[in-house]
Amino acid sequence: MSDKLIRLLKLVFAIQANPGISAQELANKCETTVRTIYRDLQLLDHVAPITNEGYGTGYRFIGNFAMFPLNFTEDEELTFSVLPSLLDTNQQLPSFHSAYDKVMATHFKVKQQRRTAMEQVAELIQMGQPAYKEDNTNFLLPIMEAIMSQKTLRAVYHTQSRNSQNERCIDPYYLVPREQRFYLIGYCHRKREVLMFRISRFREIEITNNSFDKGDFSIQQYMKHTWSVHRGEKLITFKVKFQADVARYIKEEEMFVRPKMTDLPDGGLLFEVTVNHKQGFLNWIAQYGPSAEILEPKDIRDQFKDQLLHWIDVYQ
Repeated sequence: MSDKLIRLLKLVFAIQANPGISAQELANKCETTVRTIYRDLQLLDHVAPITNEGYGTGYRFIGNFAMFPLNFTEDEELTFSVLPSLLDTNQQLPSFHSAYDKVMATHFKVKQQRRTAMEQVAELIQMGQPAYKEDNTNFLLPIMEAIMSQKTLRAVYHTQSRNSQNERCIDPYYLVPREQRFYLIGYCHRKREVLMFRISRFREIEITNNSFDKGDFSIQQYMKHTWSVHRGEKLITFKVKFQADVARYIKEEEMFVRPKMTDLPDGGLLFEVTVNHKQGFLNWIAQYGPSAEILEPKDIRDQFKDQLLHWIDVYQ
């Protein structure tokens, strides 16, 4: 491989790893003159368009051009293995900059590919919002970026029950779908506990430079026995009889807890499930009207009956 070709490859790696790099810096990296760098850039521009417009004297590639680096040489691998000690001294091994540029070039390319993929996913997912709202801020992209990079979010969140807004710092763990909406599960620094946040209630979101660690947090354990978005501490076991006209649809439901379902002789279905909060489950039962009958617990059956009698009074 000729010296000129080696120098051109070094230029590609250096510009890709350091967008905005100057001609003098390129000359130093390639151990040549600035005049030679200018000639090399003119030649390289026919293969990979380069510009320095709008960025002073710095050079960068136009568009999405990127070249993944070659494999490490033994010298480059050795350089990185002793990098911590190099940072404490003024010594520099000859292969350090080429190895560094290769690593950084790959790093920037992977980050660019990941962000592009997340942008496409965020664009495909339509969050939905009340018809009276004119703006439609989609916070999915920064939330996904923060989850993947494990960076704390600084957010302004609207609490519906108090009709108030407050600033929170949140370590984002997971995005989960519930009731046709997306919720963020994360550690709230303000409350000092893991909470669920409805995405549509965020008013502002900013990714900070603070990193976090989920530790031994388990999404499966956290959501165990949680029917919807409501979580409680007391376990409640329901027994519900579904009539034959809806039994087949119940079997197709996508549920986040595992029920026991027993076919009945009349074509109906006995549905047994343990949840940690009743409200979400009762809301789900209500949509099936008289085709769903709560058998147990008896006190909740009686509460449901009282609610139906109240509805009758309202509509009479």
